Amino acid sequence: MAKWQNDLMLDAALDYIKNNTTQLCVCSAQPTTYAEATATYKLALKTGLTSGSFTGPANGDTNGRKVTINQQANIVVDSSGTATHVALCSGTVLLYITTVTSQGLTAGNTVTIPAWDIEIADAI
Repeated sequence: MAKWQNDLMLDAALDYIKNNTTQLCVCSAQPTTYAEATATYKLALKTGLTSGSFTGPANGDTNGRKVTINQQANIVVDSSGTATHVALCSGTVLLYITTVTSQGLTAGNTVTIPAWDIEIADAI
């Protein structure tokens, strides 16, 4: 028997991230807690994200569903270091982490995070 799930189920997970993310943290290592994302490993922090900071949910690039985090430009770099991860937080909870191409950042400069997707594949 084939596997299947309703797109509404996948959209619910993506909508949770879209509707609860208020912060985007650029980090020097993979955080495992909210405190690590927003303090310990934080190089830059963008606050004030809303559901309008996202596009979707929509069909995934290959299958499944995705939500796109719109470009976040000119985020002030608070601490110098090498960016390796981006984390999405709710203001109290670490919601999602992804890797980024390593890039050296210098305090006082700005960084722009291009648009990127969170994608959940169809059951196969």
